[in-house]
Amino acid sequence: MKIGNQDFDLKHKSYIMGILNVTPDSFSDGGKYVSMDQALFQTEKMIKEGASILDIGGESTRPGHVKITDDEEISRVVPVIEAVKKRFDIAVSLDTYKYNVAKTGIDAGADMINDIWGLKWDDRLAGLIAERNVPCCLMHNRDGHEYNDFLKEFCEDMEETLAIAGKAGIDRNQIILDPGVGFGKDYAQNLSIIKHMDIMEKWDLPILLGTSRKSVIGLTLDLPVTEREEGTAVTTVYGRMKGASIFRVHDVRTNYRALKMIDAIMEAE
Repeated sequence: MKIGNQDFDLKHKSYIMGILNVTPDSFSDGGKYVSMDQALFQTEKMIKEGASILDIGGESTRPGHVKITDDEEISRVVPVIEAVKKRFDIAVSLDTYKYNVAKTGIDAGADMINDIWGLKWDDRLAGLIAERNVPCCLMHNRDGHEYNDFLKEFCEDMEETLAIAGKAGIDRNQIILDPGVGFGKDYAQNLSIIKHMDIMEKWDLPILLGTSRKSVIGLTLDLPVTEREEGTAVTTVYGRMKGASIFRVHDVRTNYRALKMIDAIMEAE
């Protein structure tokens, strides 16, 4: 898959997506990178530590987050996208589920759209992605976590997302799927989808895993958000063994090294 001007072998290799939240209220790093200097310093640091993709987000999606206007989100992300693309040779993903933000972000240089609602929030977004022919990551999500048969309904939800993408004309070769750890799931369901992530292999699409510092790790280890680095690395390694190829993380160096190690083991004879 080509993201921006770079080729990614998502069938055979693994990649780190570094998280850059230009928000005042994200759950683990809110307010850290709201100035341009802070954002660019963190970008350079993540690239040096092994990030191949940068995921820029302008609205917190933590539990209980406050939705902001399109204009406010655009004002946060567009200057950072433009500055990053001007200074660094890295693929840039824009973390948004809103048509106006995505359109403006792509115009500013974003190479990919990362949609936490799997095309189900804004019915114009799928058409935009198809028209601009950019890669997209489509995440599993729903309002609430009531399921009669969790894994069965998870698959049905993902089928709905893929149907929306197909109807809009999104090139299947431009789609990445995300199991949505921490979204529309309780603690047990989050553990379950990590364990059974290989059920997604039937769609024969690349998988992105985003567990970094999330509550499933905090609850398991009884640790605050600032102490979840090792737990995240374990899920990264396990996710790689289950078929994921992109890992969206805050702590790039630790997860990059963990991936390099598990890839070497998996490639050994």
